Amino acid sequence: MLLHLQIQNYAIIEEIAIDFSEGLQVITGETGAGKSIIAGALSLVLGERADTAVLKHRDRKAVVEAAFRVQHLKEVEQFLAEEELDRDQELVLRREISPNGKSRAFVNDTPVNLDQLRRLCSLLVDLHQQFDILSLGEAGFQLAVVDALAAHVVLLGQYHSIFQKLQHAKRGLEDLKTRQAAADKENDYHSFLFNELEEAGLLENEFEEAEILLKRQSHSEAIKSVLTGIQYNLEGSEQPLVQQLRLFIQQLEPFRAFHEKFPEILQRLASVHIEIQDLAGEIESANNGIRYDAEQIEKLNERLHLGYKLFKKHHVSTTAGLISLRDQLEGRLSESLHIAEEIHAKEKEVESLVKEATAAARVLSSNRKAQTGPLEEKVNDLLRKVGMPNARIRVMCNATELNEQGTDRVEFLFDANKSGRFEPLKKVASGGELSRLMLCIKSLVAQSMDMPTLLFDEIDSGISGEAARQVGIILKELSRKRQVICITHQPQIAGKGDAHFYVFKELQGDTVLTKIRLLDGESRVLVIAKMLSGEKPTAAAIENARELVN
Repeated sequence: MLLHLQIQNYAIIEEIAIDFSEGLQVITGETGAGKSIIAGALSLVLGERADTAVLKHRDRKAVVEAAFRVQHLKEVEQFLAEEELDRDQELVLRREISPNGKSRAFVNDTPVNLDQLRRLCSLLVDLHQQFDILSLGEAGFQLAVVDALAAHVVLLGQYHSIFQKLQHAKRGLEDLKTRQAAADKENDYHSFLFNELEEAGLLENEFEEAEILLKRQSHSEAIKSVLTGIQYNLEGSEQPLVQQLRLFIQQLEPFRAFHEKFPEILQRLASVHIEIQDLAGEIESANNGIRYDAEQIEKLNERLHLGYKLFKKHHVSTTAGLISLRDQLEGRLSESLHIAEEIHAKEKEVESLVKEATAAARVLSSNRKAQTGPLEEKVNDLLRKVGMPNARIRVMCNATELNEQGTDRVEFLFDANKSGRFEPLKKVASGGELSRLMLCIKSLVAQSMDMPTLLFDEIDSGISGEAARQVGIILKELSRKRQVICITHQPQIAGKGDAHFYVFKELQGDTVLTKIRLLDGESRVLVIAKMLSGEKPTAAAIENARELVN
């Protein structure tokens, strides 16, 4: 609820302060006194674009400040928490426009940007000026009206949950298909590379060992010559090393006890003798295993040629690198097959969620269509009461593809003059007609929709008498559950107000200033009487005004 509005240096306003209360707040005054300027100043603090043209004094900044009571407003509390703004029982919004054109916005003295201010204010005030009833022509608002009358909040919440799951599943499916498409582009090439490496029958360290074996075969004669010479000197010469070592042991053995070092020396000689003897055996065995094999050399050359070709092709230098690449390619090909399985499973999930969402949307659609007839009838009846006897509204509920709200596109069509031609609201309804139509619709859904403070600027344009009285009754009914602020020229509406503010001009020196005061008692009766009969109201007008107030 709007508690306080203070305006400084704005248009023809030097400074005014207004304290609002609950219920229906009416603002009246002569044409040009500044009533709509007050609405304009409020729209500024609610996030409208700033212009230095509104500065009354070009050397000072304009300031508009509005205080709201926000306790028990969960959406406002959630917004403040998300944006990390101070929370209190009262919320103070301030907008400043400097002479240099810069604009600043504050929430509880914390600077905010205009987007934050607009989003917050959309939860606080519903501002309806005569030629600015934009939301009424929007499909989203029209659908929300029908949903409010259908009273299927729980079902709508369940549908939203299903639809969000469906959207998430669709995004997952698209991601999998994108990955599959990318994999398909490379699969043929990867498959060729894998098959080539798989057919190569790679063994661990194969090419490194083959290279060593080829060198051995290529130098087999020289190697055998060296090994034969070593073996001959160890065991086959006239004085082989093995026999000399045995002789050394035999010669020293009789003197073992004559010196403390001799046992150790004899033990070491024995060890060397055994080691040399064993080494000679190993050399003989190695020598016997080496023989020149032309056929094996040819096979080794062919195998190494394949290895060098694969090394160069895949930019690796070891058999292990080729085996690792083969395993990676196998993993990619396997993953591609796995993606196909995932896609199949995800398609099943999407199909199931589509069926579930379609079933829920069908129930929503049935509920909505059930409300179109009663809504048309009630709105058309209210239109007659508010001075639009020839106006008709038609509510169309057309089928669309499955979307966040179901499968319905609700559209309000309007015929202002019983022409039989119904057109979209934006095309055919005037500002005044839209204002009264909005009033009629909101009066019907007020109990179902959580609407904030409502402000109507000259909603009574072009009506009088009984129509004005009916507008006043509707506004009064609306104000029972929420604050309604109405700028009006009609005494029938002014008389319904719980609080009545009067805007007037006052000459101070050579300057004309806009002022505002809260009327009570006879002062209110006198102002309404002047609205009825002119500057000098008759006794009958005063009596009529008193009756309107009472």
